[in-house]
Amino acid sequence: MAASMGRIFHRSVTLFHRFTTVPHQCILRPLASNANPPVSEPAIPEWKQPTNETVDLQRARLLYQSRKRGMTENGLLLSTFADKYLNSFNKEELQLYDVLINKPNNDWDLFHWMVGHKPTPKEYDNTIMDRLKEHACNNDMESRITQPSLPEREGREY
Repeated sequence: MAASMGRIFHRSVTLFHRFTTVPHQCILRPLASNANPPVSEPAIPEWKQPTNETVDLQRARLLYQSRKRGMTENGLLLSTFADKYLNSFNKEELQLYDVLINKPNNDWDLFHWMVGHKPTPKEYDNTIMDRLKEHACNNDMESRITQPSLPEREGREY
């Protein structure tokens, strides 16, 4: 009995090794102690707020940036927020919104602050962030599965 169990074990180990062998080049080995560490990614440049921008141009830029975030969650939240509030913002509120959506270099942080998963840093905790958090709660149960249509403007040529 023990001999047959040994053969079964040996056969299963042989089958296991036959199907799990890895080409020699794919085997990961620890780096030698004198090897140079891998080069890190380049740093994200510090955001600089545009200068000499008219209020209308700033609104248009912020509308675009609210829609094109690179992650669907923020694209939906910020585009619906911009559609609802951006035209009513004064110059100071536009500045706050501009800093809020452009200065943090991680959109996931912005998302987590809006939905309340992480505390908002003091630098970004302002009236616009409060409105964003309220908007993200969606107390009116609005459908936000698509971005709102862009407003039609006279003189726009496509």
